[in-house]
Amino acid sequence: MSATTSAPAQAQHQPELKRAIGPRLLLLFIIGDILGTGVYALTGQVAGEVGGAAWAPFLIAFAVATLTAFSYLELVTKYPQAAGAALYVHKAFGIHFVTFVVMFVVMSSGITSASAASVAFAANFEAAFGIDAGAGGALAVALVFMLLILAVNLRGVAEGVGLNVVFTLIELSGLLLVLLLGSFAIFGGQADFSRVVLFETEEGRSVWLALSTATSLAFFAMVGFEDSVNMAEETKDPSRTFPRMLLTGLSLAAVLYVLVSVVAVAVVPVGELAASETPLTTVVQTAVPGFPIAALLPFISMFAVANSALINMLMASRLIYGMSRQAVLPPLLGRVLPRRRTPWTAIVFTTALAMGLITFLSLGTDNPVVGLLGGTTSLLLLSVFAVVNVAVLVLRRQPVDHAHFRTPTALPIVGAVACVYLVLPWTSGRDPQQYSIAAVLLVIGVALWVVTVLANRRLRAASGDLSDIG
Repeated sequence: MSATTSAPAQAQHQPELKRAIGPRLLLLFIIGDILGTGVYALTGQVAGEVGGAAWAPFLIAFAVATLTAFSYLELVTKYPQAAGAALYVHKAFGIHFVTFVVMFVVMSSGITSASAASVAFAANFEAAFGIDAGAGGALAVALVFMLLILAVNLRGVAEGVGLNVVFTLIELSGLLLVLLLGSFAIFGGQADFSRVVLFETEEGRSVWLALSTATSLAFFAMVGFEDSVNMAEETKDPSRTFPRMLLTGLSLAAVLYVLVSVVAVAVVPVGELAASETPLTTVVQTAVPGFPIAALLPFISMFAVANSALINMLMASRLIYGMSRQAVLPPLLGRVLPRRRTPWTAIVFTTALAMGLITFLSLGTDNPVVGLLGGTTSLLLLSVFAVVNVAVLVLRRQPVDHAHFRTPTALPIVGAVACVYLVLPWTSGRDPQQYSIAAVLLVIGVALWVVTVLANRRLRAASGDLSDIG
């Protein structure tokens, strides 16, 4: 089947998405996504890989993310439509199967990221209310939380992004609170800054391999720009808006990550920090034990991880919608609520997948689920980013009739090499379970591709268009 076949008439008669996102909303969307689960839930696990120098993996991850962000800036301003990486690969290579796999991998990364956030939400819920709900209770909290995200997503992008603004301001206040209370311990002589420059690794592991492993995990925190480009069709004047907002958001987030990780390891011993499911709560409780305002942080952390889940589910559903409009998925998944103008079938589909993944991993593994899902998210997206860095060079041969951002040629090349390095098992040192989860998701994706091809052939046969069948 041709990859360039136009979408079925049913999809073409669906209403367009509403352009409701301006520059400020986009900036907060990007910052909110980057600052969510990554810093609130994974700071301790990153420190557990490299020791006190936990800031170094975040800084390297930021550098790699920025290289790829420049490629995305050229592509999103050149093709300001929903679907992101899958759309770019589709235009660059025109191979239906490759397009579908990229689409499914990106969608899966959004779902694994949102699933990680929901599990982290449950952990912070228990910490905030001082309860131990057990494995079953924590799973129930995570699933109910995902249903709430479903309701917000169905309500509309303006409501979802508006809620993102509130959540982002709350999570920023939480990070400022960590820095403020941590400074009391630092200036009071209760911190140990010698830990900040120490690399501590497992026996038999080199510092370089430990740093690569930690960077692979820390990259989970730097993927907000992939979510944002999937909102291009709902952004006002994306060709002008994206370059400034994306680079500003990445830079601000990187500064906060470095500062928070430095304060965290200076205040809390690395072993204690790595063992905590709520590391920033541990930081403030250690810095100012018994201080009433410190009790707010678990609640703030709940809002922070909720923000990550909301944004990732917005992205995943819009990606499914965009690919349905491109006839890469059946038109059923491109249906839009006429009044709310939200892609309701795509929202229900992605939420069901996330809830299934949360249930399976919560009951089926003893490893920290948040770290496992976070590492899987970065594995999936780094693979896609390597392909996108190549696609941007291929698409230089296809000019468009409007002005757009153009990245220096060397950046996509360096970005592709860096992404591949952080994907390979013998250079990244990843947990093998991350590859297993990714492989299972890919198998599901291939199965869906076969179903999609057969469904599209039937639709075209029914319409009398037999030119590409067989």
